[in-house]
Amino acid sequence: MSTNTIAEKLQDRSDDLTRSERQLCDVILQNYPASGLGTITSLAEAAEVSTPTVARLVQKLGFSGFPEFQRALRAELNEKISSPLTKRASWVDDAPEGHVLNRFTKAVIDNIGQSMSKIAPAEFEHCCDLISDPSRKIYVIGGRITRTLADYFFLHLQVIRDDVVQITSSSNAWPHYLLDLNEKDVVVIFDIRRYENGTLKLAEMARERGADIVLFTDQWVSPIAEHATVSFASHIAVPSAWDSNLTLMLMSEIVIAEVQERDWEHTQARMEALEDMFDRTKLFRKF
Repeated sequence: MSTNTIAEKLQDRSDDLTRSERQLCDVILQNYPASGLGTITSLAEAAEVSTPTVARLVQKLGFSGFPEFQRALRAELNEKISSPLTKRASWVDDAPEGHVLNRFTKAVIDNIGQSMSKIAPAEFEHCCDLISDPSRKIYVIGGRITRTLADYFFLHLQVIRDDVVQITSSSNAWPHYLLDLNEKDVVVIFDIRRYENGTLKLAEMARERGADIVLFTDQWVSPIAEHATVSFASHIAVPSAWDSNLTLMLMSEIVIAEVQERDWEHTQARMEALEDMFDRTKLFRKF
């Protein structure tokens, strides 16, 4: 069963929309999902279209009318801001039958399928162009939970290329990193619900300095997307009080695999030098 958000449905149908409907679609996505929670008249006025255009668009998305469309938006908003406790309460009473091994695995597989189907190859290529460009310095940061993803991404990228910096998640320390941030540097950010204010502020300030932002986020989309050059939205909901980061991990590993190949000769030299250091320090046991 599809769990696509309204934003994803709008993007899927973009080629089928009229000019007025695309104009309306842009307004809805600007401050999604809050932009669609006013009256039908206020939404039409904001997009400078007629109210029948709004009604026609929501019907194209499969809703019987504007009230049903807004109920779906409110449900998304509740999902977007929910805590681990409220997430568990939402599934525990009506959890499907079967062992958690099967239920959880199916949820993750569904998440991967839905997430991968939304990735535009051109966006992926642009992301890898940015991260593999040796003239750009790369900064990586995550949040309270996603910093583990940022650590993993940083560690691999540090082996692959020069000039990779990990920004601490502490908001009282990351302004120091911005001092060295130059135009066209790249900031890779991991941010999922409940989106952190400090990370958003960092993204805003990095964009002001001319940096490009690559964002790994969830299907409800971090507000950082407004400042991002490239965004990857992954489905993360599973039968748990916690969200699953597996799809974000998969996406970051695909990026790592591609960036590694962009200048393999340089990467290979770095890896060989690193292996020599490992041997000299006897870090790993050899059998």
